[in-house]
Amino acid sequence: MKAAPENTPSASPELFAIAEDSLPGAGLGSYSLADDIRLVFAHGKGSRLWDVDGRKYIDYVGGAGALILGHSHPAVVRAMCAQVERGAHMFGSLNDVAVRLADRLVRDIPCAEKIAYATTGSEATAYAMRLARAHTGRDKILKFEGAYHGNHDYAIVSTFPRETGHYPEGVADSHGQPRATVETMLVSPYNDLETLARIVSEQGRDIAAIIAEGVQRIIPASPEFLRGVRRICDEHDILFILDEVVTGFRLGYGGAQEWYDVKPDLATYGKVVGGGGPLSCISGPAEIIDLADPRRKGRQGFTYFNGTLHGNPVAAAATLAMLDELSQPDTYRRLNEYAAELCRESQKVLDRYGIGAIACNTGSLWQILFTDRVPRNQSDMLAGDQAAMRRLDSELMKQGQYVLPGVRRFVSCVHDGEDLEDSLRGLDAACRAFSKTG
Repeated sequence: MKAAPENTPSASPELFAIAEDSLPGAGLGSYSLADDIRLVFAHGKGSRLWDVDGRKYIDYVGGAGALILGHSHPAVVRAMCAQVERGAHMFGSLNDVAVRLADRLVRDIPCAEKIAYATTGSEATAYAMRLARAHTGRDKILKFEGAYHGNHDYAIVSTFPRETGHYPEGVADSHGQPRATVETMLVSPYNDLETLARIVSEQGRDIAAIIAEGVQRIIPASPEFLRGVRRICDEHDILFILDEVVTGFRLGYGGAQEWYDVKPDLATYGKVVGGGGPLSCISGPAEIIDLADPRRKGRQGFTYFNGTLHGNPVAAAATLAMLDELSQPDTYRRLNEYAAELCRESQKVLDRYGIGAIACNTGSLWQILFTDRVPRNQSDMLAGDQAAMRRLDSELMKQGQYVLPGVRRFVSCVHDGEDLEDSLRGLDAACRAFSKTG
């Protein structure tokens, strides 16, 4: 971790003490860093973050992938500030910015005839599952082991399993989770069409939808996998939900649908759709999305959606500005080339120190994994040395790279040659310290 400027009093101890008293684990959400690498951020600009003690970090977390243009991008800041002056929040009726964004998303999302707004990616996947049940009259949803589809009770089934197998039964990931959510979620291994076909042949009449990501954590779908899921869904009248919360407008402007040339029935979006603000959406055919039409309240088939911040105008303005930037020529070529070069050069550093790890990427998603090949499923992930991976990532934090230990990371459009050089120098130092600790 880069030293704080000399003669500058540290602000973090007081804030850590307040956090200990006020927040569970002195963390936000499910992340609480170890004492030797924990920090409190103060501001971000471009590809960098600064903590309250003045230390600078190359940011490869990127707001969990939401900040594809980096921090405080001028076009996004202008759009958000202009909208705040016009009004930061409206509820219960349309606002002009949300309407314009809806039109843009319907035109730009491959599978969209209509969209429905939500606030977070978790809400989007929960609503998509609800729509699927309403449309099909079936209760069960099939997901893939190790996939993260949000924080709601139906999503956190076999997301963090300690062992794999026992398909199609899943396991609850959290205390307080109703047993019924586990009983209505089926689980299959990722990139395994044979097991999926077997489960669907046995229980297809009860399955409303299969939900999948194009890149599950850091595991890419094999070229034939998502098209195979599409085929199996068609054969059994099951809806295919593609979770594009991470991949939407990130793998390319058309997301995983463009990357893999596959068309789902429903797709869920967040992160980039939201521009760093509280906004997400569900997209799909009008026949299904219109089940949430508020004019259908009290009628057969009406599916309830509602949220205080649905269609938030500040987040909608940020998203429109972000999409304008992302649609410029060569944006994704430069973005993905940086990630590929970062992984190539990082691999050389790892090899030089004899560290048994691989640096791998799919588009602008990347990670260093302690395994000998790109994983195909959760079993492959668990077979890797998780402790070593977190230990190296902790050393990278000390060298001024913001990476959550053991978690995939993201490249933004503003990472540049200086970031690359600094990242490789930091990795070299981290590998040296890692090797000394055995």
